[in-house]
This record gives sequence, C-alpha cells and structure tokens, in this order.
Amino acid sequence: MLTWEERRQLVKIATLYYTEGWTQEQIAKKIGVSRPIVSKMIQKAKEAGIIEIYIKDESIHTVELEQKLEKYFNLKDAVVVPSVGLTPDLVKSAVGRAGAYYLSKNLKNVKRLGISWGTTLAELVKEFPYVRNEDIHIVPLEGGMGRKYVEIHANQLAYELAKKLNCTCSYLYAPAIVETEELKERLLAMQDIEAVLEEGRNVDIAVIGIGNPHRSSTLRKLGYLSDEDLNYLRKLGVVGDIGFRFFDDFGNVIIDSFTNKVIGVTLTELKKINQVIAVVEGIHKLESIKAALNGGFINVLIIDEQTAAAIVENW
Repeated sequence: MLTWEERRQLVKIATLYYTEGWTQEQIAKKIGVSRPIVSKMIQKAKEAGIIEIYIKDESIHTVELEQKLEKYFNLKDAVVVPSVGLTPDLVKSAVGRAGAYYLSKNLKNVKRLGISWGTTLAELVKEFPYVRNEDIHIVPLEGGMGRKYVEIHANQLAYELAKKLNCTCSYLYAPAIVETEELKERLLAMQDIEAVLEEGRNVDIAVIGIGNPHRSSTLRKLGYLSDEDLNYLRKLGVVGDIGFRFFDDFGNVIIDSFTNKVIGVTLTELKKINQVIAVVEGIHKLESIKAALNGGFINVLIIDEQTAAAIVENW
C-alpha cells in the first residue's frame, strides 16, 4: 500500500512526464535520483492505477478490430477501413484504395504477383500508384473472356496493374467457366494456357476478392450463374467463392461437375501460395468472408469496418 508521500511523488513524476513532456533524464535531475529509478517509478505509477493510457483517435476502433481478426483467424495482417457514413460505392473505393496502398508497400522481393477478378480489385488497380518495378511479373489467376464487364476480368486487371508498375504480365486466353469438362481438358492441354496456370500456382503474392453467389453476385450479373445453378449451389451448401471456386460454411472446397469446369488456380493451390491478400467489402458477404477465413485461404485481410465488426461479434 502506497503512503501519501509515495503516491504524491508518483503523481508528480507522472505529471511531469506525460503532461509537461519532460524527459526521464530531466525528471531525474529535478528530484535527485537516477534515470532508471524514474523509469521504475513511472512503471509503479501504472501498476498503482495512477497512470491510465488513453489513445484518442478515430482509428482506435479499427485498430482493435484488426488485432482481433489477426488473433481469431491467425492472420499475418489485417487492415480495417473506416466506413461509417459512407455509401456502398465510397466504401468499395476506400477499401480498394487501402488495398492499393498495402500492396504497393509490400512488394519487396516479389517477382510474381497473381491477381484475381472483381469490382473491388478493379478499384484497387484504379487506385494503385505509378511505381516502377520492372522486376515483377503479373499473372491472372483465372480465365475470363467475353464482352461483359471486361474491365473487371483478371486478364484486364493484370494488364492495368502491369502498366502502373511498368512491368510485364501474362494473359490467360480461356473462359473462366467452360461448357463441359471435356472442353476444359482440351484447353488445359494447350501449352500456353497450362504455362500461365503454372505461373499462377507459383506467385509470391496473390490478390483476391471474395464473393457471395447468392447476394449481389457479380457472377450472376456476368451470366455465369443462372437461377438453376444458384439453387444447385445452395443445395451443396455453398456460401462463397474465390476466383469461381466455391466453398461451404466451414471453408470446405466444393468439388462437383460445375466447379470442375473452371479454368484457373484451385483453392487447394491458392492455400500453398506464400501470401494471399483478400480485398473485400460489404456486409452481404459476411458469411462468405467468415467461411473463407475458416478455410484458411487467406493470410491478409483488407476489409471495411462494418463487416469487420460483424465478423468479430459473431466469432
């Protein structure tokens, strides 16, 4: 139990250090003790409850969410983007911008960078800065051909990102989903297609999106999924997709006649990539994101605040 004098001394030192901005050396000279003793007294004041640290910043809530996501799902990193009061379009833009910044700062020693497809990744590429890095090669992680929404296909995003980095890229000249498994096998037998897929399996970093095929589905908008397909996927327990590959609530990969017609890196292959960065937003994807985390498909998550909070609350 501290005496009144001891407590008074600790309060005085704490005030000089935290309120007046004195250094420990200056305080030591004033009260006639060594600097290490001042350091011990500051620690003692903390333990006694005299000093309580508060961080006053609007980012503190998002930082706490990041720490919980990293802890709960064993992530290497999490970035939670403030989204309160923003429209859905602005949230998508903010998350894309955060993804662009994170990626641009984490390209050291990266030789091959894989990119998937989707509207959020299109925002990332749009916001990515022009930084020369000629040693990198960009690889699309799945096919994607056609005339609809070309700007969000993996090939196009690989090309646009390569322009920003002033580097080279590959093109996967094949549809993302073909009509039959036989056609898929014929396409995979083509050397150019198999070579790009092999590049995709061996990238240093993969940047992906996560989709919910049942709500606000871009797959449906593109015409890849019909109502009949969606009913079928629902019966299989599908709650999310990454690069046209589907998984259930527990993160188990769904392999069936439909998913066997996809041309791209598989989820099993994705898990073997050193760093997989998911850039995703939208509360409608809550189940899909949780399932992807449960499946261990990603190790870096860049996400909006509202969805991050819902994931943590429902963990």
